[in-house]
Amino acid sequence: MSRTRIFSGVKPTGHLTLGNYLGAVRRWAEQDQHRADAVFCVVDLHALTVAHDPARVRRLSRQAATVLLAAGLDPERCTLFVQSHVDEHTRLSYLLECTATDGEMRRMIQYKEKSARERAGDGGSGSVRLSLLTYPALMAADILAYGTDEVPVGDDQAQHVELTRDLARRFNERYGHVFTVPRATRPPVAARVMDLQDPTSKMGKSHARSAGIVYLLDEPDTVRRKIMRAVTDGGSEVRYDREAQPGVANLLDILSAATGCTQRPEELAGEFGSYGALKKDTAEAVVELLRPLRERHAALSSETAYVEGVLRAGAERARAMARPRVDAAYRAIGLLPPE
Repeated sequence: MSRTRIFSGVKPTGHLTLGNYLGAVRRWAEQDQHRADAVFCVVDLHALTVAHDPARVRRLSRQAATVLLAAGLDPERCTLFVQSHVDEHTRLSYLLECTATDGEMRRMIQYKEKSARERAGDGGSGSVRLSLLTYPALMAADILAYGTDEVPVGDDQAQHVELTRDLARRFNERYGHVFTVPRATRPPVAARVMDLQDPTSKMGKSHARSAGIVYLLDEPDTVRRKIMRAVTDGGSEVRYDREAQPGVANLLDILSAATGCTQRPEELAGEFGSYGALKKDTAEAVVELLRPLRERHAALSSETAYVEGVLRAGAERARAMARPRVDAAYRAIGLLPPE
């Protein structure tokens, strides 16, 4: 019986954060690569949908791959590669654009939010890149090219997986069965780590303001300073209430996830008599959580040939997995095979 195949990726639009680690990367390393046929990708093509610095995209793509290895992804157990190194992603993306509708693309929440930010940042000129509208088709291609069964996602990406499922079903119904219809899976704890300065917003790696974001490669003193300055709430009682006390709830979620605590955050709250004590314990827990990752990253950063070799071998394996399915999709939709 074949193993479950999972696919997930990280976009090199910023430095990876504590939210990325607790919400996804740690589970990839500790669970997913051991229980499934796991495919992990640095989705660099997605970074081109907005204004970008080419040198920064290259630098962050290499850094993301190195951080994933430092976090414990094992190239003997999983496939790790860079999206642009495997042509099947863009080959399949166009077929899925021909399967999707304009209305489906325009209804995507992330398109609405990102296009509004882009227009605001462009002096209100209304100019956004076409790829910002169509990139959900590329994201669907990322998933469907590998016969993916499961896609580990946070809440903000669930809509994209639903679109992927719709496109897979529609293609299969129109042209014959080619694609596995994937399902989204969500981690049970800390799936959505919030910004320390704005606990109603997700801790995002692309945010311009970084005071509320803990990056995985932050120095320990920087981590402590950011957490000790975290916004809490009015009053002084430590309670887990996401509506009334979102700042405190965020710290309790982080502490619970960072320590692997078996207590629920609601129960953990009873151990603290002040916000200061909660912040101090959370800061130290995060510093210790990230310490081995930072040390391993420092070592890998000097082993560029090793990292490049992992990505090259990963792309070869990914290509071998994706090409037969993408070729089948080309035949099914009516394209002549090459001689």
